[in-house]
Amino acid sequence: MKKIVDRFDKQLIADLPRVLFPGKIEVVVSKSDAERAVRFLLTQPLLGFDTETRPSFQKGKQNKVSLLQVCGGDVCFLFRLNQIGLPECLVKLLSDKKITKIGLSWHDDLHGLMGRKQFKAGTFIELQDIAKGMGIEDQSLQKLYANVLGGKIAKGQQLSNWEADNLTEAQMQYAATDAWACIELYNEMKRMQEEGFELVKNEEMKE
Repeated sequence: MKKIVDRFDKQLIADLPRVLFPGKIEVVVSKSDAERAVRFLLTQPLLGFDTETRPSFQKGKQNKVSLLQVCGGDVCFLFRLNQIGLPECLVKLLSDKKITKIGLSWHDDLHGLMGRKQFKAGTFIELQDIAKGMGIEDQSLQKLYANVLGGKIAKGQQLSNWEADNLTEAQMQYAATDAWACIELYNEMKRMQEEGFELVKNEEMKE
């Protein structure tokens, strides 16, 4: 039976093997390419979602969401919203109620996306809710992944410029990995709930 802790020690993450999205990454910079990507994504049974926003170092200023990353199958699409806005095809995808869509802290992502265009959000599964139901106190993607799947998601690109003319390879890998990790976590947490697991208190691990 798999053993996890209620709170993962952040200091242990550095020693874990780094994980990266293993599939194909496509950067979407036109509405026609967005439509093509959405047609593919709407055929997938399970999608992982995340967003990135250019950091603001000015007090009181919040930039609009720069990037929407959606992972389905072995492909992750990076929609550059700072270039294409939020086209109707993406609104359709975000409003979909049939496909299983996974996010983490998704309420915040939705709030940011609606800063670009108002829409009625479809059905999303919140990983933080699943974690709470399992007795896990960790709320960040990095800690959850380390705890449940034993890998390290590097966060070095989080505060990079997501509105740069061209995304770097490191930015693309970072963005795709976050969306893909949502699917990986969902599948594993669902398996653990079905097959059983052991939850250990962090304090007990140190004794």
